[in-house]
Amino acid sequence: MDRRTVLISCMLLLLSACSTVEIQPPLGPDGKPLPKVYAVDKQEEGVVAYRLLDSINTLRSSRGAAPLVFNAALNAAAATHSRDMSVQNRPWHFGSDGSSLLDRVGRVGYTGKPLGELISETYETELETLATWIGTPDMRTVILDPNATELGFAWFQEPNGKIWWTLVTGGPRNF
Repeated sequence: MDRRTVLISCMLLLLSACSTVEIQPPLGPDGKPLPKVYAVDKQEEGVVAYRLLDSINTLRSSRGAAPLVFNAALNAAAATHSRDMSVQNRPWHFGSDGSSLLDRVGRVGYTGKPLGELISETYETELETLATWIGTPDMRTVILDPNATELGFAWFQEPNGKIWWTLVTGGPRNF
């Protein structure tokens, strides 16, 4: 081989490395991209919870509502319900034992007044789930309720990546 052939081959090789190949996400039978699994690892659990709380408080502030704070009892009630929805394999507001939100917060010793509960079965992030909740008038009312002062938030993630989110709000008994 002469030098020109080697030089041209190297230039072609360099040019081919510069080309961009667009990778298409896998598509489902409906032609839409399949959801990506949002894996919440143990080290980020606190980050996820506080990212949601900060986002909710930003939304509440823009509407003139006071910020919410986490309440351990409400967090426990939310965690119990997230796991229970996974066991039942359906998102709904009743526990496998027939319990309601009032029953669940009572069992964990919550002394305030439970005001609302939001649930979701999804592969989406906490912020995508919050966007869905805020986009639905009944759910938005729970998040922006001016009587709410406390928040419980938890999730349960199955091995396949499906996440069961639960958000519970509460406030003082005497409003």
